[in-house]
Amino acid sequence: MLKKVFYVLSGLALLIGAWGIFDRLSTGHTNANYGSYVVWGLWVAMYLFFAGAAAGGFMVATLDLLFNVKLFRGTGKVALWGAIVCLAAALLSIWLDLGHMERIWKVYLQGNPRSVMFQMVWGYTIFGLVMVTALFLAIRRPQSIWLKVAMVVGLVVSLFVSGAVGALLGVQAARPFWHVGLFPVQFPVFSLATGVAMLMTLLALFAPDDQQRPQQLRALGIMSAILVGVKIYFMWADYSQSIYGNVPMNIEAVNQVLFGPYWWAFWIVQILFGSLIPLVIVLHPRLIIKPAWAGAAGIMLLIGYAVARGLIIFPALSIPEIGALAEAFTGPHLSFDYFPSLMEWAVTLGTIGLATLGYLLGSKYLPIYTQPAMEA
Repeated sequence: MLKKVFYVLSGLALLIGAWGIFDRLSTGHTNANYGSYVVWGLWVAMYLFFAGAAAGGFMVATLDLLFNVKLFRGTGKVALWGAIVCLAAALLSIWLDLGHMERIWKVYLQGNPRSVMFQMVWGYTIFGLVMVTALFLAIRRPQSIWLKVAMVVGLVVSLFVSGAVGALLGVQAARPFWHVGLFPVQFPVFSLATGVAMLMTLLALFAPDDQQRPQQLRALGIMSAILVGVKIYFMWADYSQSIYGNVPMNIEAVNQVLFGPYWWAFWIVQILFGSLIPLVIVLHPRLIIKPAWAGAAGIMLLIGYAVARGLIIFPALSIPEIGALAEAFTGPHLSFDYFPSLMEWAVTLGTIGLATLGYLLGSKYLPIYTQPAMEA
């Protein structure tokens, strides 16, 4: 019954997304609210979220398929398929953000190997191929040494691509809010947190009953609680250093998050809805073992992590590098005030619907819930 509900919801999301895609392809970026000043918008934030979920999902899959943790036996293929679907959603989100989508091939054939962006494109390409290979081996040859090799390579690449996102932002000295040396370290942790929440959601809502399921949900709940604490610590460290560092652009960016136009996204969505309420659920010994509660906590955590990506991107771009730049020129796309347009929301909703539908169809036609051959 629950799967039917998600089929319907994903179908509705795809219908809305179809309109957004048509608008994007027919009018370009005209109806988007990002522009010449705020150059990255909702789709880049969702790219960071989905890419982080993909990397984190693979990390969690290693508990079963590489490290043979008994408690998580049988969950590796679930995490792998979820990671593959999320990577596809991430690449779709960032592809639609490109000004000339048809020129994506140039990154492969005419790119600069010293560019972080070039390295990320090739990194995600290799990562996707490794994930597909690992899932194939996990289904067809679960005892093969090549599966272990694929998981080792994938773990290294997952750490690289998630850290590279932090590096891509951190090397931009013109944006002090991003110019943080710990970003390449923080982003793999954020990815792992997202992957744990994703697996908890998938097991709670879609996986068949299993004798170990309550223990798995409890373990994932404890991991989520720890990772939420680590996330809050990193956030406090970044914000406090920005304030005490007394760099005007940094202080203004933090104020935008805490008290400015994004206060509701931070305090209500990310902190209350996306952190504190799920913490109560995952730390409650009776609630976390109930699939409905665990699934709800997982969804809330995922929403909180998605909003957190936006609160990294939007505030840094909404501060003019030059004080009078906001008044120097006027135009429909010359503004530092950014909130996603209806078209941007529609495309994002369609991407989420496509990812949800992709996971549901894969879980129906692929044997991702079966136990390893030695235990079948």
